[in-house]
Amino acid sequence: MSEQATIVEEISWADFEKVLIVAGTVTRLEPFPEARKPAWKVWVDFGPYGERKTSAQIASLYTPESLIGRQIVGVINFPEKQVGPFRSQFLLTGFHTEQGVVITAIERPVPNGARLA
Repeated sequence: MSEQATIVEEISWADFEKVLIVAGTVTRLEPFPEARKPAWKVWVDFGPYGERKTSAQIASLYTPESLIGRQIVGVINFPEKQVGPFRSQFLLTGFHTEQGVVITAIERPVPNGARLA
């Protein structure tokens, strides 16, 4: 382990199983001008879990045309969170980069609501 490596607390398999990480298809995007950083309002179909919405700071890398119809990965069992005038119902997962957040996407189609294994 290098000096720069961050020490991370281990969790149990039972802890991981509590996090509901599922696939969903982006159905709609709208501008979110009230957000502090460039963001979209994003609606996703999670199959048996229904359609849910979130605010995501992904506007620097993604347009509605590039996201609508794509499958993404979301965490759907966090409590809802108020983001300005908008109520966020899930966490859109991604990775922070210097250019912006790169969303976690799915390589091949899977059923909406499929759980990360």
